[in-house]
Amino acid sequence: MMRNTFWILVIPGIIFTSCGEGKMRNNSGAGDTGAAKINIPVFNSDSAYTFIREQVNFGPRVPNTENHSKCAQYLFNKLKEYCDTSLVQSFKTRAFDGTILNGKNIVGSFNLESKFRILLCAHWDSRPFADHDPDPSLRKTPIDAANDGASGVGVLLEIARLIHSSKPQAGIDILLLDTEDYGPPYDLPNEDSKDQYGLGSQYWSQNPHDPDYVARYAILLDMVGAKNARFYMEGYSLNYAAGILKKVWNTAHRIGYSEYFVFEQVGYIDDDHKYINEMARIPAINIIHLNPDSSNGSFFEYWHTTGDNLSVIDKNTLKVVGQTLLTVIFEEK
Repeated sequence: MMRNTFWILVIPGIIFTSCGEGKMRNNSGAGDTGAAKINIPVFNSDSAYTFIREQVNFGPRVPNTENHSKCAQYLFNKLKEYCDTSLVQSFKTRAFDGTILNGKNIVGSFNLESKFRILLCAHWDSRPFADHDPDPSLRKTPIDAANDGASGVGVLLEIARLIHSSKPQAGIDILLLDTEDYGPPYDLPNEDSKDQYGLGSQYWSQNPHDPDYVARYAILLDMVGAKNARFYMEGYSLNYAAGILKKVWNTAHRIGYSEYFVFEQVGYIDDDHKYINEMARIPAINIIHLNPDSSNGSFFEYWHTTGDNLSVIDKNTLKVVGQTLLTVIFEEK
């Protein structure tokens, strides 16, 4: 996950009006006269956790390593099993230090005949060094990246598994992005240089897997598995896709998750959604765990440290994010 954030807290309700809190339901629209019932699958957080664990079990998924290649095959096999179609977009890109990285963006699609498409994204590679670790001796150690990477992928794999047997009306594309987190260590003089993270999303945004690809909107998941996560309204998401942001946050509040989805604005995060907005011209939002009280760059406590391992993953948070996404996509008509 990337960096470059500053905080701008606003009074909730000025930008958007949030909906009241309520119990989660599987049949949206049941209380509306004449409205058809929508059967929304129930997100299984145990299954999502298993998908996260399987990724972490490969070890750090750093590009150009055997762990990376093995995990890529695992992820492709899962999307091939669940989706109508799947593919691997192989590419080469140059890292901040001149290293040529062999990247693999992995795509799975449902309902190819539908022109109303929703793009769901997460990055699957892991940080090659724990440059924010409190122990200086560990700062060159590759990390497990259970939350910063694997959590979003785990949620999307569970959504794919559920859609396999109960498809929404919208067309769904799942994009697992590579070479997101191979940016420079924070203590390098050029660490603030633009566009040195998110290399896979930059490549895909300029070279989509389908040259004629169009989506109504995109939702990026980044660090969506830690206990007591808070998802604030990120700046680029507000600038480029405020209506989608409102839809997702209101949905979360309506089904009982107002504690997690906060109607307060944060600063601008240079994440994969920025390139999807600016290069692919697809309105994209970022569901990302941020913490204004954190001493670690406003990100979650173990961001870019060796502590980002399986022990930080909380099934309740996975449930919140997964059920919110399922509700959003199944309510689209």
